[in-house]
Amino acid sequence: MKKIFLLIFISCCALLPSYGQTYNEVVERAMKCALGDSLVQAEQLFRQALKMDPNNARNALLFSNLGTVLKRMGRTDEAIEAYTMALNITPYSTAMLLNRGTLYLDKGLDSKAYVDFCNVIDLIPENIEARLYRAYIYMQRREYKEARIDYNVIVGKEPSHKAARIGLAMLDQREGNLTAARDKLDLLIGEFKDDASLLIMRANLDLERGYPESAVIDLEEALRLNPEDAETTVQLGDVYLSLKEKVKALNAYEKAVSLGIPRSALMEQMKKCK
Repeated sequence: MKKIFLLIFISCCALLPSYGQTYNEVVERAMKCALGDSLVQAEQLFRQALKMDPNNARNALLFSNLGTVLKRMGRTDEAIEAYTMALNITPYSTAMLLNRGTLYLDKGLDSKAYVDFCNVIDLIPENIEARLYRAYIYMQRREYKEARIDYNVIVGKEPSHKAARIGLAMLDQREGNLTAARDKLDLLIGEFKDDASLLIMRANLDLERGYPESAVIDLEEALRLNPEDAETTVQLGDVYLSLKEKVKALNAYEKAVSLGIPRSALMEQMKKCK
């Protein structure tokens, strides 16, 4: 019986340090766990610290860190809730607004994301990340004038900013200014020669302009850079077919099948190659 009591006492003593820790010690352990990818333990420790001292001025940062941990665990709704709690304490934190805004965007809640990005821009008008996300939302809404303003602010601050320059080229294309769009893509491709996506964009633009021969050149180069791109392989086959180059088209379709495109999905095109 004495041995049983002794074991219970030892077990209780082993638990005492965790209960005796200060708020700062728990926070320090939580941060170490988060940095060391021990996410489950980090979550538990952040929540423990928040319960220990609910009115501590540092809790905004703890909620924010908790949100980041939950985001990394794929628990988006809980992460948004944690960032919201942080913003209730520190409503003018641009980092927290950006974090919550991007999560809203991931969930397709564009209107809520838009509010967060606008708040960031109100606080820091030249914030590139918020401008870029807001321009994307404007593009989705077809509010092209507003999107162009945001992209121009970014390029004004960073003239070589790739994503903003691509956005401006896309705007030109959507507004029917195809020559200006191609000029912008020409410059981008000259700087980023190994970016297959830019070549595909220019190929699509040339198809829209009625120049399939030019599109073929870019699609072939894109596939040289990324030979496993099945969708672009199909697109190249379609362009070959439109140019009556049936052997090349059939070869492209066969390659697409080998890359995982179902043969049944290409049967109609393949029949036209004979």
